[in-house]
Amino acid sequence: MGRTARDIMTPNPLTVARDLTVTDAAKLMVEHRVGALPVLDGEKLVGLVTEGDLIMQDVRIEYPTYIHLLDGFIMYPPSTERFESELKKAVGATVEDVMTVEPVTVQADATVEDLATLMVEREVSRVPVLEGEKLVGIVSKSDIVRSLVAGE
Repeated sequence: MGRTARDIMTPNPLTVARDLTVTDAAKLMVEHRVGALPVLDGEKLVGLVTEGDLIMQDVRIEYPTYIHLLDGFIMYPPSTERFESELKKAVGATVEDVMTVEPVTVQADATVEDLATLMVEREVSRVPVLEGEKLVGIVSKSDIVRSLVAGE
C-alpha cells in the first residue's frame, strides 16, 4: 500500500479560534512559519485561514462597473458575490471574517496520490487532515514534494 496523508502530514497543527484578530493570526503565522491555520470551534474544524486570506487585507478591491445599455444598467461583472466576498475580507477584523469556510479536507488514510489530485483539482495549497471529524494534521504541497523525493 502507498503512503497516506497520515505519513506525510504535519501532526497536531497550530490552530486558532474564529474570534482571533487578523493581526494576531498573521503574527502566529510569521512566528511559527506556517502558511495556514485551521480554525476550530471547540474541536470542530470550521474553517482555514491562509496567508492569502490575510493578504486580502491589503489588496485594493475592484468595485463592480456599471454599464449603461438600452436605458438600463448592467453590473459588470454580472455577479456581486466575488465583490462582496473581497469586501468582507478587506474589512474583516477577525479570523472568522476572512477564513475559508468548509475548507477542502482529507481523511488520514487517503493516499498521497489522491491527496495530490485533490489539491490540484480544487486549487488549494494546504489540506487539513481529519480522522473522522477530528483534526489530526495538515498537508501542504511541499509535504507532497518532500514525500516524492524521499520515495516510497
